[in-house]
Amino acid sequence: MGSEIVLILFGAFLLLLFIGAPITVALGVSTLLTFIYLDENPIKFVQIAFTSVGSFPLMALPAFILAGALMEASGLSRRLINVAESFAGPFTGGMSAATVFACLFFGAISGSGPATTAAVGMLMIPAMIERGYGRSYSSAITASSGGLGIVIPPSIPLIIFGIAALGMPAPPDAVAEHGQFQTVSIPKLFIAGFMPAFLIAGSLLVMNYILARKNGYKGSAEGWSAREIWCEMYRGFWALMAPVVILGGIYSGFFTPTEAAIVAIFYTLVVGAFIYRELTWEKLFTSLETTTWLTGRVLLIMFTATVFGRLLVENQIPAVIADGMLSITDNIYVIWTLVIFFLLFVGMFMETLATILILVPVMLPVAYSMGIDPIHFGVVMVCTLGIGFQTPPLGENLFIASGISNISIERISVAALPFAFINTVAIFIIAFFPEIALWLPRVMGY
Repeated sequence: MGSEIVLILFGAFLLLLFIGAPITVALGVSTLLTFIYLDENPIKFVQIAFTSVGSFPLMALPAFILAGALMEASGLSRRLINVAESFAGPFTGGMSAATVFACLFFGAISGSGPATTAAVGMLMIPAMIERGYGRSYSSAITASSGGLGIVIPPSIPLIIFGIAALGMPAPPDAVAEHGQFQTVSIPKLFIAGFMPAFLIAGSLLVMNYILARKNGYKGSAEGWSAREIWCEMYRGFWALMAPVVILGGIYSGFFTPTEAAIVAIFYTLVVGAFIYRELTWEKLFTSLETTTWLTGRVLLIMFTATVFGRLLVENQIPAVIADGMLSITDNIYVIWTLVIFFLLFVGMFMETLATILILVPVMLPVAYSMGIDPIHFGVVMVCTLGIGFQTPPLGENLFIASGISNISIERISVAALPFAFINTVAIFIIAFFPEIALWLPRVMGY
């Protein structure tokens, strides 16, 4: 029975993707066909889907999307980018390095890779081209850095991973062999993602320096200007305070991630309307429209992906896959290598949130069986899938950067390969040394 279910579920899913069906349609139709084959009442499909969006932490999803849209509309993102640019100075590849820092700043508000790429790219790609950087290089560094938007907390994919993993306790056999595992919580995932995000950003900066030196991308001849840096920090003070208020509130335990998302909206509204005075009614309605569209798209994927994953779990498919992987090897480093390359491959073809919802029920039992901490596994999974934003054929960040710079996806993809490589190296370091992700949560009492 299990092999027939896998054949119908994944066969129909891959076939629909191959003929160009949207991923939501592919997930929904393949799941419904399997329900009919199992002679299940189709109303169960609707009940599971409806339950999937009844989680309180999920409220953070539309709130953080709205906060990111308002931040761009209110002028906060532009001021953050100006601050990052002022630090570039005479540094080799300084403008592209400023792009990496700007993506870190903006990602700490939006939690979205494409949103980060769009907001930063609209300002930094033309600025880099004007300074003599190649169009393909400017687009590639922006698309690659945009992936930091889903790694640096608050991260929408980490929220989705937390929701998916909350209903999957460690199997008794894994607990008996490795001891009790820590519980999954979204604040813990956020804290665990902090140091890996900076490691990945650091790897991008190293590769940027090497490539900028090779291509002759010099900094400004004037050198650093303390006055300019101070002026930009003064102008962007309230923008710089946004990540501090949001992340500080979460890490201190003053409010939950869901409450932090509401605080982010309120903070951005006040700063944009009363301090910077750039938030108009027209921009507000545009931000709401963008949020509605993005949230609806994500929730439709969640509807169908949750039922897809539930079918897998109910029919013991994850246990079969875990046993299959463990029969190959019990070496944790080989398992990590298999998992990372598999996620890199899947991330090239599938949307990140759908991938998380589908694969968490499949791969988390493998992690438990190897004694891998679920928080550590979640961080590595999200970091790895973040590379999918800069690799074709899906590569959402590539499409956004291509639209801004007006050059082909192929040229940007080739220029982005060194950044994808160095990001992969950083992910292996995070996977092989779990303390990079787990040290900070432990220090903070988690």
